[in-house]
Amino acid sequence: MIHLGIIEDEPIMLASVEECFDGNRDVKVVHAATSVEDFLSRVPASSPLNTLLLDIMLPGMNGISGIPHLLKRWPEMDIIMLTNSDESDNIFRALQSGAVGYISKRRVNPTIIRDAVHTVNRGGSYMSPSIARQVVAFHNQQRKKSSVSSADQLTARQLEIVQGLVDNLSYREIGERLDISIETVRDHIKNIYRKLQVNSKMEVVHKKLKGEI
Repeated sequence: MIHLGIIEDEPIMLASVEECFDGNRDVKVVHAATSVEDFLSRVPASSPLNTLLLDIMLPGMNGISGIPHLLKRWPEMDIIMLTNSDESDNIFRALQSGAVGYISKRRVNPTIIRDAVHTVNRGGSYMSPSIARQVVAFHNQQRKKSSVSSADQLTARQLEIVQGLVDNLSYREIGERLDISIETVRDHIKNIYRKLQVNSKMEVVHKKLKGEI
């Protein structure tokens, strides 16, 4: 059984969300409130509440600020943000605070709301497609920044060895080109792998050809 809470300050939206679960045997709406403060004052810690639909723009304490207070009382509860705010900053702040789902009201319907609630109850995470794209784009950007940062740490000698790998030289040939021993080449390559967070020559070459080194 899913014991659901709803915190939404728009009366029409609040009523619409509640109606999504009318007659649903798997979901029981424990309490619906228009603010975090009201919800906390009316629902005891002993409640079997396990899922919450939470808006961000609320009177008093906003939804993101409310997440720690809500999870302190119900640590195992799954929180799904249901909000008009598609701003990246709000998305990531909510997820970092402990939300496991994020739905944009701009493209929402009863089926999406029900799917989100059941998905997180099964241990998954649910996001509107537009939100998911922002999350993926953010992580791709962070990964690229990390790659560039790591590449910047390579020494001049290591960059010469990377070029030797791109030129398809063996360790011995790289050593001869740079007048260093094979053991020194191997040591440098181990450090190159560590700095670039890769595990093979081909990954190093790929990064070089993509301009990440």
